Amino acid sequence: MHIELRTIDHGSQRYNTCGDWEILPDGSIRISVSDMGNEDYAFLVAVHEALEVWLCRKRGISQASVDAFDIEYEKNRPGGDFSEPGDSPDAPYQKEHQFATHIERQLAQELGVSWDVYNDTVESL
Repeated sequence: MHIELRTIDHGSQRYNTCGDWEILPDGSIRISVSDMGNEDYAFLVAVHEALEVWLCRKRGISQASVDAFDIEYEKNRPGGDFSEPGDSPDAPYQKEHQFATHIERQLAQELGVSWDVYNDTVESL
């Protein structure tokens, strides 16, 4: 098993997202998190993405279907809408995203991170 976690400039993401996962041709996983200037925030996003990709992979939900949904969702996002693509009932990975968010929230509490401040930072990207 090989999972690479990295922070990158937000503008270097494959599309407008603070966290992205890719399953590479060799089967390894690369998780890219937008640099928010806070290691706890980056860790929270990375954990969310790691859980999501692992569950998707185990359940046969392809990266291609997730990417296509996310990109289309972002393209049609109305101004001022900060919802997550994975929260949509139409998302092919809604269950996996919801589980990852649940754990992310618990971890934020354990780290002493205010969910509201963290979420505002993510939405400001």
